[in-house]
Amino acid sequence: MTVTAVVGAQWGDEGKGRIIDYLAQNADVVIRFQGGDNAGHTVVNEYGKHALHLIPSGIFNPETQNIIGSGCVVNPEALAKEMESLTAVGVSLDNLWLSTRAQMVMPYHRTLDELEERARGKDTIGTTKRGIGPAYADKAARSGLRLGDLLHPDWLEARLDNALRTVHRKIEILGGEPVDGKELYACCMDYREQFAHRIVDTAPMVRRAIQAGQDVLLEGQLGVMRDLDWGIYPYVTSSNPTAAYAPAGAGLPARALDRVVGVVKAYSTAVGDGPFPVELFDEAGEKLRQVGEEFGATTGRPRRCGWFDGVAIGYATWLNGMTGLAITKLDILDHFDEIKICVGYEMPDGSVITDSMPDTPLLYQVKPVYETWLGWRESTEQCRRWDDLPKAARAYIHRLAELAGVKVDYVSVGPERDQMFVV
Repeated sequence: MTVTAVVGAQWGDEGKGRIIDYLAQNADVVIRFQGGDNAGHTVVNEYGKHALHLIPSGIFNPETQNIIGSGCVVNPEALAKEMESLTAVGVSLDNLWLSTRAQMVMPYHRTLDELEERARGKDTIGTTKRGIGPAYADKAARSGLRLGDLLHPDWLEARLDNALRTVHRKIEILGGEPVDGKELYACCMDYREQFAHRIVDTAPMVRRAIQAGQDVLLEGQLGVMRDLDWGIYPYVTSSNPTAAYAPAGAGLPARALDRVVGVVKAYSTAVGDGPFPVELFDEAGEKLRQVGEEFGATTGRPRRCGWFDGVAIGYATWLNGMTGLAITKLDILDHFDEIKICVGYEMPDGSVITDSMPDTPLLYQVKPVYETWLGWRESTEQCRRWDDLPKAARAYIHRLAELAGVKVDYVSVGPERDQMFVV
C-alpha cells in the first residue's frame, strides 16, 4: 500500500493531471483534496484531450474509485458539464463520488467574486471569477452550504435563508442585483436530483481502502506559490495546495502519507497577478508560450512564461516534504540553443539568497541570478528511457534535481500517456 500526494511545485499549471492519469493506471483510489473549478488539469489519452476542473484525473481508469474530497468547493453546474463531456466520449462515471462535507459554490459566490474583483480597481488579484474565494470565505465564516445539505431539504432551506441575509447585504454594497431565494432553492433541488446518489460520507470509503492496503493518490490543484499561507499572498488561491493539507482534505490521518511527488515544468509559467521573478518579456518568453501552448486550461488566458526557478523549487520541496519530482514538458526546451536556470535572487541590498522565499513586497524587488546552459537542439519526443535523452538534457535534469534537493522520478516529453517514463 502507498498513499501518494501529487502536488504542484511552482505556480500551478505544471501538468499534474497527466501525472495522475499515468499513476492512476495502478491506483485503487484517487481523491481531489482541495480547490474548485478555477484551474484545470489537462489529460491526453485514448479518450482524447480533456481539461478536468473538478473530477479527479483517475476517472479514465474504470477500476479506480474517484472522490471529490471535503477540502474542495464544488460548483454543481460546472460539475454537471464536466460529467456530460466525459460521458459523451464513453468514460464511465460509475466510480465518481462526492463528499457530503465538500462545500458548494453557489451562483451568488460567482457574482460576489466578480463584484469584489471589480471593486479592487487597479489592485486586482487575478481571480478567475469562478466564486472560489467567496465560497471558501463562507466556509470559514460557517455560512457555507455543503453537498450533504442537498440530502436534507428542510435543513438546506434554513441554511440558505441564513446565508442570503449576509449575501444580500454584500451584493447591495457592491452594486449588484439581489438574489431570488426561492429560485435558488429550486436550483438546489435540481442539484439534488442530479447528484444525490453520488453524495456519500467518503470517510469510511477512504478508511476501508487504507485498511485493505490499497494504493491511494491525492490530487492537488495549483501549486505552492499559490498556497493561501505560503504563497505570494494576496495573489493566491483560497485553499492550501501543499502536501501537508492533502490528508486533511482527503479524510486521512497525517501519518498515512508515504510519498509526495512534486510536479514541475522544465521551465516556469504562471497565470494571474502577483510577483513572478523569472518572467520573460522577450523573444524567449514568447517562444516558450507559443511552442508550449501556454494558455490557461480554465480561462484561456496567456500564461506568463520564464526560465526554471531554482529558488522556488527548493522552497516547494521543503514545504511539501517531497520524495521525488515529475518533470513535464522537457520537449519544449528542444527548440532552444540556450537555456537559463534561476539559481538565486539578488535582493535590493545586493545580497543573493538561494534557500528562502522572500515575502511578497520583497519578491517584487528581487532580480533573478541565472546560470546559462547549452540547449540540445534535438527532439526528445520519442524518448522512452532515461538513456534515450540527449546528454545535455540529462545534465539539465540533474541540475534541477540538485536545486530541488530531491531525486527525479518521472520525465515527460509530450502530452500522451506513453510520453512519460520512470527515471
